[in-house]
Order: sequence, then structure tokens, then C-alpha cells
Amino acid sequence: MIYDPAVALDFFKSAGKPTDVKKTQVIFAEKETNRLFQRSKIYFVLDGEVSLVAGKELLGSVKKGEIFGEMAALTHAPRSATAVAQTDSTLIALDDEELDRALENTPGFALMMMSMLVARLRDTIAKLIAAGKLSQEAKVKESAVFSRKQVEDLVRGLANDPPIYYQQGRQIISVGSKAVLMYAVVKGRVAVSIDGRVVERLGPGGAFGEAALVDPSPRLATAVAETDCELQPIPRAAFLTLVKVSPQFARQVLASLAQRLGVLTERLK
Repeated sequence: MIYDPAVALDFFKSAGKPTDVKKTQVIFAEKETNRLFQRSKIYFVLDGEVSLVAGKELLGSVKKGEIFGEMAALTHAPRSATAVAQTDSTLIALDDEELDRALENTPGFALMMMSMLVARLRDTIAKLIAAGKLSQEAKVKESAVFSRKQVEDLVRGLANDPPIYYQQGRQIISVGSKAVLMYAVVKGRVAVSIDGRVVERLGPGGAFGEAALVDPSPRLATAVAETDCELQPIPRAAFLTLVKVSPQFARQVLASLAQRLGVLTERLK
């Protein structure tokens, strides 16, 4: 799905209001973390231009109709760059509550953003493989997307697609294969690998396989049952419905993709 500024504008206007910023004004700073009772915001440039700078290096500029700040807003990680108004500009910013409200009002934007993140994931993985950086040892933490209750709700809501059991060592998905399902881990642990190297471990509440449901290209990675596992399959039709009717589901899938992208991007440095 190609980025459409009109869809983004509708999304931001549905829950936020325009704010003017003066030239040279710092919008957020590199390594800035969430403040008490205040989460990082995601921004849309209604007019003007914003520069993104890391250290002393200019990473690029964000122009009218484009968004920025989405990685920290989705993952609640420290900012990776400083954003400075290059001209007098008008922005629309969404905090956590406003983002959830916008996802409820304009669910199509969630799918568009997922497509953008998946495209960046594919590009990052290609660069890592070309540079041989996936062969380097890296600490892999166990991650989760959904709470226990949310997984239970998924199991109940998808009663026509009951959980699937995989014995330890069995391959669940393989890189390059065609996708028909994503999975949520109900029990056990799954290891996700790219180019023969484990890049992610998923315990109960973890999710994988969503990238290929957003983008119909072949699978990005291989997943193997590291222990005996119980997995909740989510077909593409159900996935699309959940994105449309559940802002929380959409938000968590976006956060999962952003977190994965952030971890892999760190390996390029």
C-alpha cells in the first residue's frame, strides 16, 4: 500500500489540532524519553519543513504531507534524532490517547503505516544480509505483543480457527514461503531467524507472521518451535477485520513491527 498524504491528513485531523511552530524551534530532542504522564507524539506536517538530525549528522527533512516521530510514539523508546523546524511550520501531533482515537476513526491508516514499516523491514534485512551483519552474535530478548487476557480473547473470538500445537523443533513458517496466517503464541516459545541467525524469541503473547499479511510478498523469516507450543492462527481476513474494529489490536501490531524494525536497524550501526 503506497503512502497517501490525504489518508494521513484525515487520520491526524480526526483526533488532533494544527499547531504552529517557529523556524529553528526544537520539536523533540535526540535521546529524549517519555516524561511522567506524557508519551512521545507522532507528527504530521501540515505546512512547512522539519529537519531530523542525529548528533551532527543531518538525516533528512520531512515535508508537507509527511509524518515523523512514529518509531518512538509506537515503541515508547528514546528518540533517535532531534526534530527542528527548518521553516515556520504547522504540525498536527497525536499523543497516545489521540492516536488510539484516530485509529478508531480511520483504521485504513493503520494498514498503510503497517505497509510502510514492512517495506522498511524488508530494506533493512536486505542491507543486513548484504553487509554480513546478521552473522554477528547479538543478545536476543523474549518479546510479547499481547497480554494474557488479549490472547484468551483472540482464542475465543477465533473459535473457527482453533489453536495449533507444534512439537519442539518443528518449523512453523519458512522464509520465502507464501503467507496465509499470522500467529499469536498461547503457550511455549518460538525462535524467529533470518539468514540462519535467531533475531527474536517469542513467549506467550508474542506474535509473528503479520508482515506477510500486510504485504503479500514472501515471508521475511523462518520460525521454529523452540519448545512445545500452542499457537493461535489468525487468517488474513480475520486480521483485516481486527485492525478495523480494534484500535488496540492495530496499535499493538504497529508497535510490534516498529520494535522489530528498531532492533534490526540497531544492527546496521
